[in-house]
Amino acid sequence: MMKSTMSLVLRLLALVSTAVAVAIMLKSHDSTLVLGITFDAKYSHSPALQYFVIAEGIGGIYSLVSLLLSRWTSSRHFVYLMDVVVAMLLSSSVSAALAIAYVGKKGESHAGWLPICKQVPRFCNEATGSLAAGFLAALLYMVLVLCCIRSLYALKP
Repeated sequence: MMKSTMSLVLRLLALVSTAVAVAIMLKSHDSTLVLGITFDAKYSHSPALQYFVIAEGIGGIYSLVSLLLSRWTSSRHFVYLMDVVVAMLLSSSVSAALAIAYVGKKGESHAGWLPICKQVPRFCNEATGSLAAGFLAALLYMVLVLCCIRSLYALKP
């Protein structure tokens, strides 16, 4: 009983975390005026941030579906397998988005890329919040995977 309650709580927290990550990233937007030209900063301008939003959305939808599936014992192994897949998906999307966020914050002198966060701080702050929520979701799924592994070993004689 305790394991199923913990799994339920972790899945609910992951659902909320992925929903928050997607919502913040979708609304993040800032613009700046440089030499009379307006530049916009949006998540949709970066394939890595687009991947982050899509992966977090998939993770959120799966969290909702897994809340229903985890109640049936016949689908338990499928849910465990999908937990591993979603944990990898979320961690890879956060990693890709963090790489772009780092370049946005620090720039890349060898490639000639300038940092943009001083020009569009609102976008960078909102993206940081979204990445924090996404990282939390990935962490929650990794804990879920560890719980799944523990419960599988508990079934062995």
